[in-house]
Amino acid sequence: MYDDVKKVAGIYIRVSTEDQAREGFSLPEQEKRLRAMCEYKGYEIYDVYQDAGISAKTGNKRPEFERLLQDIKDRKCNTIVVLKLDRLTRSVYDWENILKFLEENEAYLDCANDDINTTSANGKMISRILTSVSQQEIERTSERTKVGLVGAIKAGHIPHKAPLGYTRKDKTLVPDMKTKDVIVRIFNLYHSGLSYQKIKNIFNEEKVLGKTNWYDTTILKILENEIYKGNFVHGKRTKHPTYYKDVVEPLVSRELWEECQVQQKKNSRSYQRTLTYLFLQKLKCPKCGRILGGKATTKKNGNSYFYYYCNDCKLTIKEAVVEEYISQFIDDIVEYDSVVNQFFLPMIKQKIENPKKKLRQN
Repeated sequence: MYDDVKKVAGIYIRVSTEDQAREGFSLPEQEKRLRAMCEYKGYEIYDVYQDAGISAKTGNKRPEFERLLQDIKDRKCNTIVVLKLDRLTRSVYDWENILKFLEENEAYLDCANDDINTTSANGKMISRILTSVSQQEIERTSERTKVGLVGAIKAGHIPHKAPLGYTRKDKTLVPDMKTKDVIVRIFNLYHSGLSYQKIKNIFNEEKVLGKTNWYDTTILKILENEIYKGNFVHGKRTKHPTYYKDVVEPLVSRELWEECQVQQKKNSRSYQRTLTYLFLQKLKCPKCGRILGGKATTKKNGNSYFYYYCNDCKLTIKEAVVEEYISQFIDDIVEYDSVVNQFFLPMIKQKIENPKKKLRQN
């Protein structure tokens, strides 16, 4: 039954970055071999689809492969022709989806180097075995890479750009004699009570390291970086970061680093910003002039009440009182503006215009 169907081929060729240097895996070589196979088997070639420099890992976007699948849906071609099965995928999960897609669209797959025939149960079983072997190879390579990375990090070979205060010597991260004192100074200044902004201002005024573009965020990132106490965190932005202790020579003591983190948390609580506080960072203590912090309480009835407070002076002001005061102030301004527009502006305008008339008459 399947032999009677005319095969219209979509030639799919792909190379990943690591494949490009391997003999026989270049895009022109793949296309040449697949065109010869199609001519030998009597396949009509509809188009050639090529994804360059893209791995077949799950989640990678392959625009040409997606175009091929769409052309199969549109009945423009009905056979995927590839050099090897791993050109399509190395994931068992993805391969099952491809098999399902081929069945739903009455399409086929033909591999030049792998004896795969998706029109039979045995052919599908062989394809699953080959894909499983390919996926296992990827997973084993990944495991070996991770083991090598762990060993490198423990030896001080940090896989990132050297942070300020460090330099590389024989691939190992070591203190930079030119800049390490800047890092130590930042931690000492912050520990003494200076804020990010004050440290930034001092550094910009002094043109530390010849720079005038120090920012609050720069100071914050330095203070939060575990590398300065000798540790390293790999994969900070992932769900499961890995912590490595004592992998480089620290620039500050562990005690100083930890105390700065405690200080940072205290400051964050004192100056926490949130949309629920309408006047946060806008009110000052009438006694000491310090910016008031915000806090809230929720009653049993579910209503929330907001306050502004000064820790030093033990002063607390209800947000409702602030709103009432500001509302009254705005009403006074509006009333004053109305009086000015109705009475004073006409008088001022008349006094301004009259001299002009007299000057014109003279």
